[in-house]
Amino acid sequence: MIKKWTLGLITALLISTQVGAQQAYVEGVDYKVISPVVKTSHPDKVVVTEMFWYGCPHCFRFEPYIEHWEKSIPDGVVFEPVPSVLNPSWMNHARAFHTFKLMGVQKQVHKDLFDAIHIKRQRLDTLDQLAEFAVDQGLDEKLFRDSFASFPVDSQLRKSTQLEKRYGHNGVPAIIINGKYLASGSMAGTNDRLIKIIDYLVASELAN
Repeated sequence: MIKKWTLGLITALLISTQVGAQQAYVEGVDYKVISPVVKTSHPDKVVVTEMFWYGCPHCFRFEPYIEHWEKSIPDGVVFEPVPSVLNPSWMNHARAFHTFKLMGVQKQVHKDLFDAIHIKRQRLDTLDQLAEFAVDQGLDEKLFRDSFASFPVDSQLRKSTQLEKRYGHNGVPAIIINGKYLASGSMAGTNDRLIKIIDYLVASELAN
């Protein structure tokens, strides 16, 4: 009788724990629903989009968390960092991101650009300053400058501007899960908790 009671208690506790985990994150408190849903770049996958700004200290502190998370994302999930243009003063950093991407070196210089701004305290706000950074990275200055003012980069910036209006976020870092959900550091409270909310929403999308 005692064994049956104990087994029943354990089972009840397990069920309670599972239900608690499912209800751990609350819509409107821990994340927001984006309506209408924004079409993603990979309709057949779960797309996680990080909106960030290189000059943002919160984004800089979140970067190691998202880098670690990216290394273990499950099959069927795509991660896309996208520079925010919510503020006009962020435009050159966003343009630099797309320039480096066009040049095929964005992943190579991404962390270095963050570090140059937040650790080395370099002012990298103007085209000339960013071009000097590119040269320090061993890149061709003329190619950087030409790419910086190119049509493909302009197109990406226009696309980002339109998407951000549809996402409805008002700060960075902001994480968009599959064009349906918005999570942020301000809602999560901590970077570790933000990662857990991302995992929760990704798992929900993968299960659909």
